[in-house]
Amino acid sequence: MPSTAVRARLGLAGALAAVLVAAGAVAGPAAQAHERPGHGKPPATLAELAQRHGRYFGSATDNPELTDAAYTKILGREFDMITPGNGMKWYATEPQQGVFDWTAGDEIVALARGHRQKVRAHTLVWHSQLPDWLTGRQWTADELRAVLKKHIQTEVRHYRGKVYSWDVVNEAFNEDGTYRETVFYKTLGPGYIADALRWAREADPKAKLYLNDYNIEAVGPKSDAYHALAKELKARHVPLDGIGMQAHLALQYGYPTTLPDNLRRFARLGLDTALTEVDVRMLMPATDEKLAQQAEWYRDLTKACVTVRRCVGVTVWDYTDKYSWIPAVFPEEGAALPWDEQLAPKPAYRAIREALS
Repeated sequence: MPSTAVRARLGLAGALAAVLVAAGAVAGPAAQAHERPGHGKPPATLAELAQRHGRYFGSATDNPELTDAAYTKILGREFDMITPGNGMKWYATEPQQGVFDWTAGDEIVALARGHRQKVRAHTLVWHSQLPDWLTGRQWTADELRAVLKKHIQTEVRHYRGKVYSWDVVNEAFNEDGTYRETVFYKTLGPGYIADALRWAREADPKAKLYLNDYNIEAVGPKSDAYHALAKELKARHVPLDGIGMQAHLALQYGYPTTLPDNLRRFARLGLDTALTEVDVRMLMPATDEKLAQQAEWYRDLTKACVTVRRCVGVTVWDYTDKYSWIPAVFPEEGAALPWDEQLAPKPAYRAIREALS
């Protein structure tokens, strides 16, 4: 798993070093010496380093890749929070109206339990990846409200006591801060968000409830819309525990320098925040310069969460380029994650470790 740069820097010798390298539990020798000096102890994992700050460090995963033993070994060791990339979305969990299928989600929950990891459950209400039976007809407000309530409460009750949190509503706003014209918004109006939160809380009073979106890391129209909505929901005593900032970033568009300020203003509302779907893509091919810049961004993102009160953790959107969603959606881009396609750690991995050390 280690990159050429890591192998060149390793100061360990003998069979033990080879075992550690094969297991993927490597960092720069300086970090190793700082974290667990002497006696051949393995370096701390990302999860262990984050826990020292009262944070978690997680990864998304998806069911098809769970047959990859080398992949799942790292997934089970380095992280303490897992997000199912697709297995809990509406198309997977209610493929026919009133007919529920928990197979994919249950597999991820069982995997997490086997590694003593928590689960960020994703997602209950989203405009994408909806089943045809839902999108292929017109609904009255009463009909759709009943469908939405049943879906939310059936799924949340199924996973009650098994998950840390829910992304209850995902991607509710446009870039300019207006509401996204989803089937839910067009049929039910903006009140569907408060209803969804209330129904989720009824079904599992202990799970943390989040609103989640991309391009809200910086202060701007879209994050302002979430701030205003969160303030309104809190004033109305609607259950809302946190705001998830996906942090799908791209080198060519610049770093969200106001992220710390943005995290703080949500904390002042009494809300947790989390970086929930982190990746940092680049125009291909990758170069040493781009990988170094990417590492700085991962370091800065991680530091922002560690240093800002009520940012509870960071989740990368899968940890390896081998299973990244980026190339399929952005064909000229990629290399977005801290491990490469061979499951070797990149400069970004070491930068995260430094931010947590």
